[in-house]
Amino acid sequence: VQLQASGGGLVQAGESLRLSCAASGRTFSNYVMGWFRQAPGKEREFVAAINYGGGTKLYADSVKGRFTVSRDNAKNTVYLQMNSLKFEDTAVYYCVADWSFPYGSNWGPNYWGQGTQVTVSS
Repeated sequence: VQLQASGGGLVQAGESLRLSCAASGRTFSNYVMGWFRQAPGKEREFVAAINYGGGTKLYADSVKGRFTVSRDNAKNTVYLQMNSLKFEDTAVYYCVADWSFPYGSNWGPNYWGQGTQVTVSS
């Protein structure tokens, strides 16, 4: 499956941004979808995951209550709505896909898209 993320940009702290990720190549609904991010000088970290039908979601503690992951299987697209953005949310965000839902943040998805830069000014 090929993944193409978009929607990144520069925003001020407290503002919102929505990332999108379009998938192609395989049956989208067969995949668990998610997002990771990597800030400068830091390791890549798990952000969110959503199961095949969208009924089960998992979030990193750092974004819980502010970020919402969703998917539209008819459009082969997964979204990440980011509200109340903080300076520490600045990172390159990656869309990911896998066959299995993670049991925690220690998840190693098989498919990665290119990243989209999110910059939050304080």
